[in-house]
Formats: sequence, structure tokens, C-alpha cells
Amino acid sequence: MAEDILPSGVSHMHGRVVLLFLNVVWGSLWAADFHQDLLPQLQKHCWDCHNGRKAKGGVRLDGFTNLASIYRQPKLWETAVRQVEERLMPPESRKVQPTQEERLALSEGLRDLLDNPAPGVIRLDPGPKIAHRLSRTEYNHTVRDLLGISLRPADDFPADGGGGGGFDNNASTLFVPPLLLEKYLTAAEEALAAAAPEALFRHPVTWYRSESAAATGDLRDLARRAWRRPVSAPEMARLVEFYQRTRRSGADSRTATLAAAKAVLVSPNFLFRIEKDPPGPTPAAIDDHALASRLSYFLWASMPDATLFALADAGRLSQPKVLEAQVMRMLADPKARALSEQFVGQWLGIRTLGSVTAPDPHKFPEFTPALREAMVTEPTEFFAGLVRENRSLLELLDSDYAWVNSDLARHYGIPGVSGSTFIRVSLSDRRRGGVTGMAAVLTQTSYPQRTSPVLRGKWLLEEVFGTPPPPPPPLVATLSPNDEKSEGLTFRQRLEKHRKDPNCAACHARLDPLGFALENFDPIGRWRTQVSGESVDASGELPGGVVIVGPEALKQVLLNRKQLFVRHLTEKMLAYALGRGVEYYDSPAVKQITEAVASDGHRAPRLILEIVRSAPFRLRRGGGFQEGDGSPQ
Repeated sequence: MAEDILPSGVSHMHGRVVLLFLNVVWGSLWAADFHQDLLPQLQKHCWDCHNGRKAKGGVRLDGFTNLASIYRQPKLWETAVRQVEERLMPPESRKVQPTQEERLALSEGLRDLLDNPAPGVIRLDPGPKIAHRLSRTEYNHTVRDLLGISLRPADDFPADGGGGGGFDNNASTLFVPPLLLEKYLTAAEEALAAAAPEALFRHPVTWYRSESAAATGDLRDLARRAWRRPVSAPEMARLVEFYQRTRRSGADSRTATLAAAKAVLVSPNFLFRIEKDPPGPTPAAIDDHALASRLSYFLWASMPDATLFALADAGRLSQPKVLEAQVMRMLADPKARALSEQFVGQWLGIRTLGSVTAPDPHKFPEFTPALREAMVTEPTEFFAGLVRENRSLLELLDSDYAWVNSDLARHYGIPGVSGSTFIRVSLSDRRRGGVTGMAAVLTQTSYPQRTSPVLRGKWLLEEVFGTPPPPPPPLVATLSPNDEKSEGLTFRQRLEKHRKDPNCAACHARLDPLGFALENFDPIGRWRTQVSGESVDASGELPGGVVIVGPEALKQVLLNRKQLFVRHLTEKMLAYALGRGVEYYDSPAVKQITEAVASDGHRAPRLILEIVRSAPFRLRRGGGFQEGDGSPQ
């Protein structure tokens, strides 16, 4: 039911493009008529406060009188729907409140309209796709597979940013500062010096093949693989001319070939994933070589392999059955671990554990580098197992097993595990299974000396449900950095006193019950029963009267909202796959993906396959497409 949706507290001023156009009843068959069913309710309950120049919160709703006007500002209406569902609007101070039936009809009706735009109202738009610079990880993996080396030259590059979607492969934030240009030159030299000879010199000189012909063949093969597409005649002519000019300067053939190879590796064709625009403004399918690159950088964070190149050359990769077979093949390849490493660590926000965020070493000497590494590795192993074994994504919320090595098993109190290799172990209770019981998450959402129910609650709203609360008001009072008693009050009692501040109460009512359910886990994720000599109180009550006591009850709350979780996870992985943030015009694709995943038992490989099949992944804007062409008519 709609009233069960977890409150987010997202304000109109701080809404985010997360597109939670979720029908709480999946595949709802009821469709509202805007003028007959919805507009009268908006006029009755919203327009008194949100109209004219003095509209409260600066939000005017009185100008939205037809469907086209709704679709022009979908982010505003996403927030409005959540406000209605969460009983934040109309405010409690308003005497006339909608009945439960009116509230449900309004929220579900608006969601249905947002999630299922009428044909022609929102044009097909696969979104922008700018020249996509290789991230540091992608650069390292690409030179590894191109040249057969283990060197990681990009580790010395400036850090990549994190743009829309929260991932460092976001094209719009992968800038090229002057320092990086210098690094590219050095990296190319180092990579070529370490390269396996067979990766560069594939055409030996023979009685029928001159040095020049052999070098031309070597450069053509290298450029074709490095640039991830066939090389045009003019491009090849420039490489050959560069080789010949170097030879005329006195260099031998091998040296001249390496010089031209360096030019290949500092070319924009290597450093960027460049795609051709289809002719005309209409979005169209990308060619098979571009598809091979999109696929390989999504699943492997690296260049296509020989199989993908061959299928692209034959024009067969885009055939539905061939594409599906390639996705399954690639997921079975060890290189697919890159998807788990890059996606999960950034989605869960744990990559800075131990560096930006770290427990107090004096209070928690057990937090060693080895334990930190094990903590960060656990989510990667867990997700990789879901993909490899075709398991349900819902196990991220609750599972009867964990992936541990000896360090993490000892930390969790699990006997019988030895060695550094991660293995899957069965759990005797529901405390630990899933992301809420992972030490990396629990430590990342704590302060150096104490846990933080607020941070943990915020993490659940933001990373599990995609419904982040607004930032705290300025000059808000802070609590002590530890959980020792102060003035006779426990930390929980001090926090409850803090929550009485009218500026803080609304958000804390939604954050704290979720975070308190995890209070049995200490600041480094160990199980505990006492805090400062008092028994742990892991209870809380969500708005609407839902009582949570402990992590087991919290998991049930999460599972009751599994559609919201799967929707958000889909949006996050789609953003990672596309290298851009998810926008309102992606909503139909997100809906199609989540419905297909739900129909297949929420299997992890199905999510990946449906993303690859989706319009945003397979299409590109036409050359004449103007920004805003995807807006409502």
C-alpha cells in the first residue's frame, strides 16, 4: 500500500533526480484521469498554499492544469508525490486533510501518470553521450588487456570526479587538466616499455614482407584494438607517415614502430570512447563497435576482447540472441569482477573507509589494515556471488550467509574460517546477512568514537531506497563525539532531547528509528549488548506507527519495500552503465527493467541483461537532436 512507503523527508528545495516514479502496486491497472480525478484534489488540498507569488516554499502548483505541464517539471512532482505519501503535505496544521482514500488515489494517480507518459507526450531520448574519457580504472584495465601488462600507470593520474549517479566513470566530470596530459605521455612510454612483444610486433619481417610492411601491419592491429574500431585509411596514412619520418631521422624499425605506437596511445581515439552521431535528429541504434565498447566498459571496465571485435566486424553483436549470449559469457569471465568492485564500492559509499573515514585507533586498535581490506572486500564478494550464481538481488537486504575470510570471520565471531581467501558461510541468525550487517557499511556510517543512528538512517534512506533527506539546517547543534554518559544522560537520551528541536524533529523522526535498529553493532561493526554500562536499546518507531526492534525487524521493513529498493538499485546501475545520471526521460526504461527483473525472481544477471537491452544503452541521439527535444510537447 502507498502508506507503507518509507518517508524520505526530501524537501522541494533539495529534491534530487532519482526518478522514484514507483507504482507501489507493481503494474497497477488503474489509470487516473488528470482532469477528472487529480486536478480537483490538487485544487482542494494544494493550491491554497502553493499559488501566486507568495507560494509557500517558493513552490507554485496552480499553473499545472494539464498533463503537458506536469511532465515539464517531473522532479517537482516526484517530490510532491512523496510529500503526499509521507503525510508531510498537507501539513498537520491544516484543518482540512485528505481522507486516506483521497491520499492514496492522488499519490498513485500521479505516480501512474509520471511512470506511464502518454505516447507522444515525452519523446524518446537516450540522453546525452559526450566523448567519454577513460577513468583511471578503465585506463589501467585497457592497457592490461591491450599490451598484456600488469603495470597500473593510471594510479599516478589525478583522481577522477564523481558526477551524476555518484560514480567516477561519469563522462561529464572526467575532465582533462593539463597535468593529466603530461601523465598520459609518461604512462604511454611506461606501458609500451613493459608490453609483451607479441602485443606490439605481430608481423615478422620475411622475404615477402618488408620492415615497412611489417610495421604497417603492427600499427594497424594496435590502433584497431586500442581505438576499439576499424581504422580509416587517412588515419592509417598518418601513422605510417609518422613511422617513416621517425625512420628517416635515423631510428631503426623497432624504435620507429614504438614511437608510432606511443602516438596511438596518446590519441583521443584511445583516451576517449568516441561514438558517431546517427544522421538526422532521431535517436538511433549505435553501431556494433560502439556497442562492444559500451558493453565491455560496463561489465569489465576495459576494452572489448577478440570475440566482441569479431562479432562487431560481422555486424552480429546487436542481434538479440547474440547480445544476450555475450552478456552471459562476459559475466562468467574473471574480468567481470570489475563490475562488482567498481559498482558496489561506489554505490555503498565505502571506498573511503580507512582514509577519509576511520575509527579512532586508540579506542579501536582492532581496526587493522588487514581488517579494513577484508571489510571493503566483503560487499564485492557478495555481489559477485549474486551475479555468478544467478541469485536474487533481495539477498542484499537479507541473506542467511556471509562472505568472509579469517580476519572478518574473527571480527564477526564466526568460527572455523582460516586463510585470506573469502568463502561463503552459513549464518545461524538474521543479524548479519545482507548489507545492513556488513562491517564496512556499519563502520562507514559511524563516527570515530561512536555509532551514529542518524548517519546510519540517512545511509539507508539514501543508498537503499534512494530517498535522501534534506541537509540539516544551518547552525544545528552537534552532539558529543563519544557515547559516554553526560550529565546523567545516555547518548540515546541526548539524541532524543536534540530531536525535540522543531527544526530537526521531522527528519529525525524518519532517520533515527532506522539507525537505532542497528545500535547493537558498534562503530566497527561488532555485535554488542551494552553501551556505557547500559543495555543497548535498538528500538524505534517510524511515522505511521511501525515499530522496529533490532536488525532482524529492520530487514523485514526493508523487504516490505523491496520494489523501492529494486527501483533505486536499477537506477544506480543504469547510471553506472551509461556514465551519466538518470533523468526523467529514462523513466520508461527503468520501469521496463524493474518489471522484467521482478518477473525473473529479481535475479542479478537479469538486471544487467535488461540494462544492456534498454533504449538508453542501445541508442544514441541523432546529430541534429537539440537539448530539450525529450521534453513534453
